[in-house]
Amino acid sequence: MTKQNFVVLVAFLAAASVCFAQRAKLSPDLAGRDPEALVNVIIRYKQPPEQSHFDAVARRGGHHLRTLGLVNGAVFSVPAEALADLANDPDVAYISPDRPVKASSTSATPLTQDYKLQAVGADTAILNGYYGTGIGIAIIDSGITNKSDLHGSIYLNQSNTVRIVHAENILNGGASTDDTYGHGTHVAGIAAGNGNQSSGTYAGVAPNANIINLVALDNTGSSTDSVIIAAIERAVQLQSKYNIRVINLSLGRPVFESYTVDPLCQAVEAAWHAGIVVVVAAGNDGRDNSMGTDGYGTITAPGNDPYVITVGAMKTENTQTTSDDAIASYSSKGPTLLDQVVKPDLVAPGNLIISVLGDGTLPQEYPQNVTDTNYFILSGTSMATPMVSGAAALLLQQNPHLTPDQVKARLMATANKNFPTSTTATDPTTGITYTDYYDIFTVGAGYLDVWAALNNNNLLSGSAASPIASYNAATGAVTLTSVTGSSVIWGTSVIWGTSVIWGTSIVSGNSVIWGTSVIWGTSTPASLSVIWGTSVIWGTSTPSSETNILTLNGEQ
Repeated sequence: MTKQNFVVLVAFLAAASVCFAQRAKLSPDLAGRDPEALVNVIIRYKQPPEQSHFDAVARRGGHHLRTLGLVNGAVFSVPAEALADLANDPDVAYISPDRPVKASSTSATPLTQDYKLQAVGADTAILNGYYGTGIGIAIIDSGITNKSDLHGSIYLNQSNTVRIVHAENILNGGASTDDTYGHGTHVAGIAAGNGNQSSGTYAGVAPNANIINLVALDNTGSSTDSVIIAAIERAVQLQSKYNIRVINLSLGRPVFESYTVDPLCQAVEAAWHAGIVVVVAAGNDGRDNSMGTDGYGTITAPGNDPYVITVGAMKTENTQTTSDDAIASYSSKGPTLLDQVVKPDLVAPGNLIISVLGDGTLPQEYPQNVTDTNYFILSGTSMATPMVSGAAALLLQQNPHLTPDQVKARLMATANKNFPTSTTATDPTTGITYTDYYDIFTVGAGYLDVWAALNNNNLLSGSAASPIASYNAATGAVTLTSVTGSSVIWGTSVIWGTSVIWGTSIVSGNSVIWGTSVIWGTSTPASLSVIWGTSVIWGTSTPSSETNILTLNGEQ
């Protein structure tokens, strides 16, 4: 090679390296933007941002909107043509759009009763004195209307005690903290309502827990990454003042990049590592077959993060027994896009759930769902999520020293694992029938059992991060591996059973192998080969930002 050619090659490689570094720092959904258009982006830095970073953005025609200290980042409005130059800054870790986020609930059809507490053993927990007393649950949602069910506790004859101990509007600072959508109040009632207006019939799981109302969704149930991150950061700041041990996120958006760089995922991880249990909706896209996966690979962010507890939705079938309970066909399934994290972590009642009626546009849009002046019906993983948030509060009341990982491990280890092989559900509006299989990517570790969790004494040491699923096309085997380097599935006796997962899949050494042709049990969705194809889950194709949430009727 001549010296001239060598110089040309070095120059080419250097330029290619810069281009690769820029692309590695720019999220894929920033590509193709009009160069002259302004775009709101979250820029995460390798250290807390300083004035020099803000000045660098200003020199390129941008301006600072909000600082996000929890993730060493800030929100800026910048010309799209400046993004590549900003990504070249060695202090910049990652740049992504300030993406839209949506509440994870659906419309529903009225019924006369719901059995959410009985389904998960929370009624027994309440009768035995577990109310979530002293535990703070941060509800990051559309606001909370201050209803009687959120005052005091009828169980403790303290009907006038204020339990909404803090209310703050993160979306519009200084504005009202009342519910403008009707979602946040419903969620708060499931987690911590006392059932005052129904003589306890429609109580929440932790009826004496304190509520921290952080408004982050507007009157359509919409928001952005930066607002949700700011609300999570505020919960961490208020953690010691109000003993905030749980954050409830009944919301989500599509996955666009690995959780390791996604700012929303990094925010929930920061809260988790700060000692707060973060509970997140799995999403309502389980019927979505747009990628040819029969709804697999549809978990939304930040539920795709391995640390948080991600919750799918079950149907109680309007009966007191759980033997006929079934997964809601709209409940999103794993593994997660790009990272193949095993999700959801567990499932809880989420279909046709009666809870506190708040103000806002949802009750106006669905007046048939208003049962009386006090209660309202909604369906979705939004409703299943606060069931688990309330359960976490009960565990923390029982043992305040539990870490988020220990709470997660205990809830998953004790989850009910008695499921059928498959069930079908028919959408009452469209008449379409959906078949669901009860594999690890549909129901996770099983059905929430609060009373069993309260009677469990296992103390996990280390991380309870959800494992990664890998598929070997040559053998047809699916293997679980740890994301933290610790023992996969937390040893051999903690998580999905004792010596076996379910069926014939045995925990062996540092991996779990599901045989040669099945995901779980005896039935395999036809989409198995598609889930691990080269253009779907592995990351060359992602859903557009318009696929926020399916508007579904509650299943009956």
